[in-house]
This record gives sequence, C-alpha cells and structure tokens, in this order.
Amino acid sequence: MAQQGIFNSTYYGKDYRAGAALLRARRPYLFKNAVTGLGLFAFTAAVYTYTLKAVGQEEFDDVKVPDAPATKK
Repeated sequence: MAQQGIFNSTYYGKDYRAGAALLRARRPYLFKNAVTGLGLFAFTAAVYTYTLKAVGQEEFDDVKVPDAPATKK
C-alpha cells in the first residue's frame, strides 16, 4: 500500500519543509496575511488595554467592609 499523507504532496519534501512550489503559491498572499494578522493583533491589544483601563477605574467606596469578623456564639 502506498504511503499516504504529506509525502504524497508536491508542496513538502521528505524532511517536512516547505518546497519551492509551496513558497511560490503562498507568495501572493504573504503581504495581505501579514497585514490581516497585524490588524487582528492590534484590535486584540486595544480591547485588552481598554478592558484593563475600564476595570482599573472601578472604585469600591460604596461597599461596606466590616471592621472585625463576626464571631460565633
């Protein structure tokens, strides 16, 4: 039976490295994918930063904290 999987692909060599054909096929999308990745990263970082700043501004002055723990009788 013939071996299945990555070895039957013309895009990868026996050492699992991308071949010249795969690099040529990916080349037109490299810039667009990099810009999309940077955009997603920037959006995620902005949401994370906004969330930390919004939560960090919360003040708990209206919460009553007891002076001493309650004792059991």
